[in-house]
Amino acid sequence: MKVGIMQPYFFPYIGYFQLINLVDVFVVYDEIEYTKKGWINRNRILSKVNGTDELITIPIKKDSDFLNVNQRFLADDFLKINEKTLRKIKSNYSKSPFFTDVYPLLQNIFLNQEKNLFHFIYYSLKEITSYLNINTELVISSSLNFDNGLKGEEKVISICKSLNASEYLNPSGGTSLYKKENFLANNINLEFIKPDNIVYKQFGNVFIESLSIIDVMMFNAPETISIMLNKYKKL
Repeated sequence: MKVGIMQPYFFPYIGYFQLINLVDVFVVYDEIEYTKKGWINRNRILSKVNGTDELITIPIKKDSDFLNVNQRFLADDFLKINEKTLRKIKSNYSKSPFFTDVYPLLQNIFLNQEKNLFHFIYYSLKEITSYLNINTELVISSSLNFDNGLKGEEKVISICKSLNASEYLNPSGGTSLYKKENFLANNINLEFIKPDNIVYKQFGNVFIESLSIIDVMMFNAPETISIMLNKYKKL
């Protein structure tokens, strides 16, 4: 069984969905500390104003910086702010080829009533994977029987063992964090993957890479994205 494990990210880039697509079970951490400077509640989309990119976010209620993602909640006025974000997306992408297909999906996600940060993101991941016809099982980490007191590599191995994983796939950024020999000692094969030259037509002449999956979906049909999901290389 192939397993992938990641933090919950807000409309992440296509590499995140490549990982989901390549595994049998994809575990999403919920008992993990929220970080302001990460991608948990923000991402980048194409900008209409300057032809580069800009940030979109989901508003978070002010709270302790030491709470886990599943203990954080959206701001009281999150629906109002999300409506504003939708208007920005509409303004930026209304002339994209798949806007009429994708925008209702985004409305469904942005305007759903879930106030818990983790469950809001988890819902968005399920909706997007469904749209992209990805059939991988999504699992919340706290539902598994593993030692949550462990850290880093040991924690990942513990999760893999709880799922009887034979292979663990991780983005290329993990090459400095995880060692293949430590996974092999637990009968798990470790592989690293990286998107391989994924380029598609946007509005401008210069391609802006690694934007949110929103950008990918606005310019490409699900069938085309399925091909992109398999454009990766192992490190």
